[in-house]
Amino acid sequence: MKNIIGIIPARYNSTRLPGKPLRLINGKSMLLRVCEQVEKSKFINKIIVATDDDRIYKHMISLDKSVVMTSVDINSGTDRCWEAVKDINCDIVVNIQGDEPLIDPEVIDKTVEALLNSNDAVCSTPIKKISDRLELKNENVVKVVKDVNGNALYFSRSNIPFERVETNFKFKHIGLYCFKYEFLEKFVNMERTPYEISESLEQLRVLENGYKIKCVEVDYDSIGVDTESDLEVVESILSKRGY
Repeated sequence: MKNIIGIIPARYNSTRLPGKPLRLINGKSMLLRVCEQVEKSKFINKIIVATDDDRIYKHMISLDKSVVMTSVDINSGTDRCWEAVKDINCDIVVNIQGDEPLIDPEVIDKTVEALLNSNDAVCSTPIKKISDRLELKNENVVKVVKDVNGNALYFSRSNIPFERVETNFKFKHIGLYCFKYEFLEKFVNMERTPYEISESLEQLRVLENGYKIKCVEVDYDSIGVDTESDLEVVESILSKRGY
């Protein structure tokens, strides 16, 4: 059996929604709701919240959840993941967004399974076919192209690939990553790369260094909570589900 750890990076400060990990969604903190969804995964053995804030740390302790304090001087969620697991013996690290309380555990499991079954990929991530063409012009929707084996060729905020004729095989990236432990250690010690800096997409560092990312096609659209209106949308969805 592989030891697979799920890490949920959680920062208190947010420009548009301050303190959002602790914001209540139908009576439960957003962070707790993320944890509860991840707990439904068949593959993840342990879940750890990685934070730099004492309020989040105390909240998780009060709920009897695993949490570690990490440095405030960390550049990304991936770096925070590594700090949380660097002294733990494990095989795969799953980086889970702390602001997606509707994350589907089946998406997590499919992404983990894809990495377990790949002989050459060091990382796996979910993608979804784009159905709304307005997303093609939205720079906040990250597009991805993949090869015939399902490995990523490139990620971009631009509309890729170029359409001389309209196509129906455009994909967008869903922000969840599974890393092989030994590669994650290499990754966080790599210099930032030119395309990564240009696009502000850290997954490009993997590709620019010649490594493979396995793409997993899913029928799931992430809903990140960044604003009060996002919070209301999620509350409404959970109310309809009886949560």
